[in-house]
Amino acid sequence: MLSHSDAGRGVVARFNDGRVLKGTTQDFAPSKPKFHLFLDGDETSEPLEVSIGALKALFFVKTWDGDSKRVDDNSFVLASGQGRRMLVTFADGEVMAGFTMGYAPHKPGFFLIPADPKSNNARVFVVKSAVTRVEFVMTSNPAFTTVASAGGP
Repeated sequence: MLSHSDAGRGVVARFNDGRVLKGTTQDFAPSKPKFHLFLDGDETSEPLEVSIGALKALFFVKTWDGDSKRVDDNSFVLASGQGRRMLVTFADGEVMAGFTMGYAPHKPGFFLIPADPKSNNARVFVVKSAVTRVEFVMTSNPAFTTVASAGGP
């Protein structure tokens, strides 16, 4: 469980090669190519330097004890948020639905706020090189049926 002092800094780094590391970060910035990860939140230890390009995504989590069997609701039925509704398909086939206010095709990544209000992810930094498809949901109907594709990342 993340401590109160770790709130907002607890992350799960999912790498393109399948590795998963949990920890905290103090210096992540979307415009920087690297950041430091304190494994298991132990900020007295030597941090691990992580290259953004090696990641699939960086998940800012509510707790490290997430349920690996839980499947987030990507339907937007219960979703409420600001920004554009978006579906992201990763190279490994995972699909994530959420809201973004900062998608730009020329940037290396963007933040996505999950559509599922019960998601363990508070926000996700999606690394565009790990994405095969970006789709914007173009309907106000929460049970959408129409999607406009932005194609690849």
